[in-house]
Amino acid sequence: MMELVPQNIRQILASNTPLIDVRAPIEFRQSALPAALNLPLMDDAERAAVGTCYKRHGADAALALGHQLVSGEVREKRLAAWRDACLRYPQGYLCCARGGQRSHIVQQWLKEAGVDYPLIVGGYKALRQAAIRLTEELVQRPIVLIGGCTGNGKTQLVCSRPDGIDLEGLAHHRGSSFGRTLHEQHAQATFENHLAVAMLKTAGQHRRWVLEDEGHMIGANHLPECMRERMAQSPLAVVEDPFEIRLERLREEYFDRMHRDFIDAFGEEKGWQEYSEYLHHGLFAIRRRLGLQRFAQLTTLLDEALASQQRGATTDAHFAWLVPLLKEYYDPMYRYQLSKKAEKIIFRGSWNDVASWLAK
Repeated sequence: MMELVPQNIRQILASNTPLIDVRAPIEFRQSALPAALNLPLMDDAERAAVGTCYKRHGADAALALGHQLVSGEVREKRLAAWRDACLRYPQGYLCCARGGQRSHIVQQWLKEAGVDYPLIVGGYKALRQAAIRLTEELVQRPIVLIGGCTGNGKTQLVCSRPDGIDLEGLAHHRGSSFGRTLHEQHAQATFENHLAVAMLKTAGQHRRWVLEDEGHMIGANHLPECMRERMAQSPLAVVEDPFEIRLERLREEYFDRMHRDFIDAFGEEKGWQEYSEYLHHGLFAIRRRLGLQRFAQLTTLLDEALASQQRGATTDAHFAWLVPLLKEYYDPMYRYQLSKKAEKIIFRGSWNDVASWLAK
């Protein structure tokens, strides 16, 4: 057995060190690190069969079954993939659930094939625990929240800051009923791992965090409890741009860009259908809060706007339903939420004013 390589997990996470993760695909989907590549020793069915064998007949029988399932051509194909990955990422590590049999088996097979490659002591579990501890540690630094009604460019402002952490970008969701992107959201633990690594990468140069004023949920992902508690105690800078500027930002983000993204991803016909369903789904998600009659009226305006856009017109027609949606629903909702945080507000101004204030 090769000697285990001593390692600095903080440095591994901060430097995007490649991780060849040999856990089964189902384990990887449930929880993974940003720099990980899933090349499993066993697929999901093989892992399930070995697990059943272990419960019924014990460890030795399970190990024998595993070697039987991953043998011959199957083993050679997987070994070739591991070897190629090791050559592509010579500074990386092997990783399994706890640094146990699976990563040791792959390590030994690689050694027999002429490749010496280290593994993570403690496996993914050690990395995950480190990510949790890092978040709890780093979130204790001062936080400034950026608030404001939708369309005020809060996310762009956070992203413009070297000490900003884009929570919505990490979550692959913009936070509202229209917040989905074309990227599937991560599993909760994976989102938390990405957050920990993003904070760790930024932590060396800065002593505070600039974050968007989020609810506890961003789509299907929720913020870690330690971060929610710190954000609840943090001061707030509010962006207040003119309504017309907000509309132009929303036009670019939700109509022009999303339309382009759907067309690029799916082609003209399918892309248009996906784009139309995206807008309808966003409105449908808040139908009860709008009231069914108002929802029906806004849906009619949305359909007319889509027909106008599809005929080659601009996206101006979408303002017919977007303006009342902002004035009747989103703005009152956010202003009510903001009224409960009045004592935390330490600055108000335009986007440029808040950007200048942060820079000082």
